[in-house]
Amino acid sequence: MSDYLVCAGPKVLLPGNDNPIPASIIVDKSSGKILEVRQGQHTTQDLGLTGCSVEWIDAANNIVLPGLVDAHVHLNEPGRTEWEGFWTGTRAAASGGVTTVVDMPLNSLPPTTMVSNLEAKKRAAEGQCHVDVAFWGGVIPGNQVHLKPLVKAGVRGFKCFLVESGVEEFPCVNESDLLLSMKELEDEDTVLLFHAELEDHCLQTKSDPRHYSSFLASRPQKMEANAISLVVKLQKAFPKLKTHIVHLSAASALPIVQDAKAIGLPITVETCFHYLCLAAEDIPDGHAEFKCCPPVREGINRDRLWEALKDGTVDCVVSDHSPCIPELKMLGGGDIMAAWGGISTLGLGLSLLWTEGKGRGVTLGQIIRWMSKQSAELAGFVNTKGQLQVGYDADFVLWDQEAEYEVTKETLNYKHKISPYEGRKLCGVVQQTFLRGKKVFDRLGGFPGPFGKLL
Repeated sequence: MSDYLVCAGPKVLLPGNDNPIPASIIVDKSSGKILEVRQGQHTTQDLGLTGCSVEWIDAANNIVLPGLVDAHVHLNEPGRTEWEGFWTGTRAAASGGVTTVVDMPLNSLPPTTMVSNLEAKKRAAEGQCHVDVAFWGGVIPGNQVHLKPLVKAGVRGFKCFLVESGVEEFPCVNESDLLLSMKELEDEDTVLLFHAELEDHCLQTKSDPRHYSSFLASRPQKMEANAISLVVKLQKAFPKLKTHIVHLSAASALPIVQDAKAIGLPITVETCFHYLCLAAEDIPDGHAEFKCCPPVREGINRDRLWEALKDGTVDCVVSDHSPCIPELKMLGGGDIMAAWGGISTLGLGLSLLWTEGKGRGVTLGQIIRWMSKQSAELAGFVNTKGQLQVGYDADFVLWDQEAEYEVTKETLNYKHKISPYEGRKLCGVVQQTFLRGKKVFDRLGGFPGPFGKLL
């Protein structure tokens, strides 16, 4: 006898739709794959499953969404597990409807810059993951010989920095390094990701380090525009190699991206929840929980980023979840310039984007395309993740779009309960999260897993 799971409800968000419709999703429990998606409301008999073993999930008034894909997460294990870790980070992801994360190559020790380091990370992750986890590799000076073996070992692509990363074991690359690396990767089915800031050596900053304005002035938009101009220049020499700009914050760089896309270069761009939901003028001095690199910029810049999402210049939205131990955030001292730059967001992204976006005329379908379909495509999950579609993994979320909650330390599931959103009221609550048809989060029942795989 075959075992099936059916998730049915009046509000299911299917591919290509901006709003939910009635539908039933039929899942083969043995494979965890979606067998059929049938529009309309049904019974077991309607679906032809009489005589079979069927687990029925009635979504009721919740919206059924595809599992989200967060392609920019720092889980920091092994080596800096006191900052975060696979267990806590993936629990936080599941609580926010994220069913797949892609872990960045740095902040763990060792960094993912050669196959042996990747294997160390996989060993550390084994048995700890509440959602599926994949890995980015890293490009640093002199590791070109390791890039093709890393592709063969399964990394989804490669991250590099054009400015110092903040950790000595992952140095930044220059143009000469990039030419060697891009030559090595040009015939591979992969993508090269850029932390796109270039140092401005003429910049002088002597302001009070407790003022957020001092930090903002130290990372001007010009740094991002200069870096993206270099990426486009290099990509013209290697036009087959896909490139991607991580965590774009500078709206002034958008025309450079638009021009590159217009001539057919395979370049994509992400931005982050904090750039879309926060504004520099609202950040109080001395509060390093708001610090990230590149920085949160002014409200008018935020508005332009939203428009770039709507017109397709920016492709997807990710967390850049980058935690650290509280001591490095210097929360007591208020020295923003010296504090670690990174914002923790795993578990909050869908609520943040919906709360901010619905007032800007954004549909739920658009948000899910930015957070699921297009982030899945970035990481190479073609025909497996990011949509409620036949043959895809049965990753889905039951979500109450009307429910509201206040962000408190108790609502955060990652390791260190530090958030710039604490005290903010958000709209939209994840009730349950399913990974390949298995429940991995229940708002009332916690975390049944871990059931995540290493992809």
